[in-house]
Amino acid sequence: MVNRGFSLFCMLIAGFCALSGQEIVTAERYLEMVSGRYGVIKDYEASIVIHSGSTEMTGNVSHLSPSFLRIDFTRPAEQVIVFNGELLTVYLPEYRAVLNQNINQSRRPASGASLASAQGLSLLRRNYVPSFVTGPEPSPLDANSPERVVKIRLTRRSISEGFREIILHINPDTQLIRRIEGRTIAEGDVRFDFTNVKINQGIPEQRFIYDSPASAYLYNNFLFRDAD
Repeated sequence: MVNRGFSLFCMLIAGFCALSGQEIVTAERYLEMVSGRYGVIKDYEASIVIHSGSTEMTGNVSHLSPSFLRIDFTRPAEQVIVFNGELLTVYLPEYRAVLNQNINQSRRPASGASLASAQGLSLLRRNYVPSFVTGPEPSPLDANSPERVVKIRLTRRSISEGFREIILHINPDTQLIRRIEGRTIAEGDVRFDFTNVKINQGIPEQRFIYDSPASAYLYNNFLFRDAD
């Protein structure tokens, strides 16, 4: 009986030593690894689906490091959002309107799509506190979905952040973001789904130059004035 107890004790000690030699992956550490993954991505293209309330928008997103972003929508057809690092441009074909906004360093856009980048993840790590939704093990993307992801909940550190809470759904094999869910300060829910992701395609900066339709009306500084 004593020998059995001693053997069990030795097994427990051996198991503890084995575990102590392994790195415990916290949510903060996992987010750091995902950020590092995006840090070596020069550019990517992907299909994107955006849900906001009952509205669904679809299109193709292009990103060039560090901060170039373009979304060419298929629904609404011909709608475009472009950010070239300094100028944010939105084309609304329904109104034949082009909205331009100069963006300085302190007002970099922090939309859901722009968060799927090294710069966006750096912003999240600085302004949000991460925690696992269900633990570090992958779980279904949706109920009964065969696709599995690691889910990280981000809780804002200050009330000045645009999202109260963000949940990142991360592909455990590629460490790329599959989905971003956010709850805004107005209690609205938005979701960004990324599929068919292709990285390091050699996207040129010229893609982020937008030529406005000649018949469109131009509206500058539609968000705020430069002096604000």
